[in-house]
Amino acid sequence: MREAYHDQLEQLADQLADMTGMVAEAMQNATAALLQADLGLAEQVISGDQKVDDVRSSIEEQSYALLALQAPVATDLRTVLAVIHAAESVERMGDLALHVAKAARRRHPASALPEDVQPYFTEMGRIAVKLANEAASIIRNKDVDRARSLEDEDDAMDDIHRHLFSVIMDKEWQHGVPAAVDVTLLGRFYERFGDHAVSVAKRTVFVVTGRMPGYGGDDNL
Repeated sequence: MREAYHDQLEQLADQLADMTGMVAEAMQNATAALLQADLGLAEQVISGDQKVDDVRSSIEEQSYALLALQAPVATDLRTVLAVIHAAESVERMGDLALHVAKAARRRHPASALPEDVQPYFTEMGRIAVKLANEAASIIRNKDVDRARSLEDEDDAMDDIHRHLFSVIMDKEWQHGVPAAVDVTLLGRFYERFGDHAVSVAKRTVFVVTGRMPGYGGDDNL
């Protein structure tokens, strides 16, 4: 019975890692849709978001069943609680990718982004996908050292996000208010996506060490 119980715990972690990989792919496709005004990719992300929600629901159902039937303690309890909280963060990451895809669809066939800011979003998309894939690997391997270093990589995302404000506020900005609003919202989507990836990694540290590291960017989690 105990062996089956621990198998269930491992399966929960694997499902969470798979879910994190799903949102990494969603953000990759959403970014491509945004930069290339690709309606097909945007629709793929939008229709695929329900799968992410379904995995989150399954993870929660299994987690609450384990809490009710097995009364886990110590590391096992931390694992179940961490998975529940992390699944919520990963679902929000999926929602953020969804928002990016919807922005691409809303402006199609035009691009949602002026050409001169597209390089910034190319880089933000790259960082976002890397952070999500790293978080998935951290979950699978319980890599505490890697988890603790993930926030440093997220700093690059924050730097670009801050720089975007100076770009749209510059007197040389010639694209009008609607484009500035799009850039502001889209930049925020990517920045929050990175923050949630860091939060997911933090949960792994909590599972292994029993301590919640004091990462930044944890508001609204």
